[in-house]
Amino acid sequence: MSGARGRGTPPSPDPSPDLARGPVPDAGPDAAEIFEAYRRRLFGLAYRMLGSVAEAEDVVQDAFLRWLAADRAGVARPGAWLATAATRLCLDRLRAARRARALYVGSWLPDPLPDAAPDLPPDLPTDLPPHMPPHLPRGAFREEPPDPAPGPDVALERAEAVSLALMLALDRLGPAERAAFLLHDVFGARFADIAATLGRTEAGCRQLAARARARLADAAPSVPRAAAPSDPEAARIADAFFAAARSGDAGALAALLAEGAALVSDGGGRARAALNPILGRDRVARFFAGIAAKRSRLYTDAAPVLARRLTLNGLPGLLSLGADGALQTLSVEIAAGRVVAVYMTRNPHKLAHLRAYLPENAPAPPS
Repeated sequence: MSGARGRGTPPSPDPSPDLARGPVPDAGPDAAEIFEAYRRRLFGLAYRMLGSVAEAEDVVQDAFLRWLAADRAGVARPGAWLATAATRLCLDRLRAARRARALYVGSWLPDPLPDAAPDLPPDLPTDLPPHMPPHLPRGAFREEPPDPAPGPDVALERAEAVSLALMLALDRLGPAERAAFLLHDVFGARFADIAATLGRTEAGCRQLAARARARLADAAPSVPRAAAPSDPEAARIADAFFAAARSGDAGALAALLAEGAALVSDGGGRARAALNPILGRDRVARFFAGIAAKRSRLYTDAAPVLARRLTLNGLPGLLSLGADGALQTLSVEIAAGRVVAVYMTRNPHKLAHLRAYLPENAPAPPS
């Protein structure tokens, strides 16, 4: 089966007896078939927790190994068991990565992820209530799930994509706060189930989620809701911006950017990028104009030989490939007819998964 890649992580006991155990179900599909039914949702949960495609895939793999080693005969709710295992694996990774993140060079962005990938849910819904802070998924400040008693198996089915802005806000939360918020407010799990997953009291998990909501509300920018990538006007603005950025047309860039626009670029110390966010319409326009004028290695390590439009984390995006095989993504957040934020990812470790979107004869990555 595709899940078994030979990782050597030792399996752990049943991660949550109180959450997953019950009457033994009738004999059904084998362990691999059951796991495959939850693979997409487990990846979605892990990606939202970690912001890394590779690490999310590793978490899914480790959860599979634990599933194979578990006493599955007593597991009545496989989805609940697997969600608990994946969450705990993510928490372990977040705690272990604290020092590495503190030493990260420059700005950090989550790995860009095309919304059309087969292991992602559909694009973000656009029917948010008007009182809800921008950039948060539907239900993000809901005190209780619509279903008064949904199990994790059902709740994970309702999981929605989250915006890049929310991913960045989630990164400011502690690991337990992030888990409580995502499991309850995004995935719709009950606090009783979350308490079993996190090893805390139900009241404690409610407090974690409440703190997370408050911190996310404080971090939400005071701008109109971003336009959906499928909006024709947003697509036109995005295409015009990508063309102006490549040509370095400062006038066209300034006309497309909002006055308070910001550019965040992530090279991770492995590729050239601005170390700090660039703030303001004129500064962002001059940044791209300067790249084009100097033919810098910053935009791509060589002149782009291929560019493909994608929707990345719910935003209009562009994947570009240099003649030397170096990849880069740009994505833009558009509100009220202007580009309010630009996200550039150049760290090659965060882009390797996007080679699947390139032709087979595309230049190989730099050695």
